[in-house]
Amino acid sequence: MTDDDVEPAPAMHVVHDGPRQAAPLLLVHGSGASGSCWSAMVPALAEHHHVLRVDLPGCGQSPPAVSYDVSAQAGRVAALLDELGLRPVTAAGHSSGGYVATALAEQRPDLVRSIALISSGPSPDALLPQPLLLRVLLGPPLGPLLWPMRSDAMIRAAIRATAARPVDVPDDMLADARGTTYRTFRTVLRRNTEYITQRSVPERLAALGVPVLVLFGAADPRWKPSSAHQYTAVPHARVEHLPGVGHMPMLEAPEATTELLLDFTATRRRGPAVDEG
Repeated sequence: MTDDDVEPAPAMHVVHDGPRQAAPLLLVHGSGASGSCWSAMVPALAEHHHVLRVDLPGCGQSPPAVSYDVSAQAGRVAALLDELGLRPVTAAGHSSGGYVATALAEQRPDLVRSIALISSGPSPDALLPQPLLLRVLLGPPLGPLLWPMRSDAMIRAAIRATAARPVDVPDDMLADARGTTYRTFRTVLRRNTEYITQRSVPERLAALGVPVLVLFGAADPRWKPSSAHQYTAVPHARVEHLPGVGHMPMLEAPEATTELLLDFTATRRRGPAVDEG
């Protein structure tokens, strides 16, 4: 098998990059996105890791699911990792992908070595009023009507509305976005809100005791950038702000985001092993 080969997994689409014998790094996208959102970071990450990019159920090239609960999505990821027979991974999640990474560690601590959260809002009170275009696309009465009629320009504009810098939206990310239905996207958003309402992400992480990296754009228009301080309640969590960056660090500042993530994973490999028992 060569890099970029797709592992045959009936329940979830996954793309592999980098040497298979390297430390595994799992990349989990946010709501309505796909593994293609990480494309700009993959070449550098794959020099040091066996990188796995998943498409969560109902997104990208993965089929729909019966349940979009965060715990159910994490269970699908766990089943995939079991099928692949991987040793503990560093799970990096963007936005709500961070919730899936956290839930994965909650369910299966044996599968998660450390967690990196990128633009993952800690609790419902940290959510900001959403950009107008997103409100129109996601809310009734126009949302259900406009969603199937979205043009490439409209999808790009919606993604760029969450950024603080000009971004180039990859064609594969654009194509994958078309595969997510309005109903799936709305359901995923509701389930994400339920997950962080039941218990905040910092509370969940504090109970887990795994090493944590938190990256937050200092100009994030979706979540209050100051809310990143909530993660300081997690013992030994490392919190980093990216100046002038919005909600999409992978597109806005891929080099800086990659550097921070690689520094985190390298530190974990050099440091003492986490007691998992």
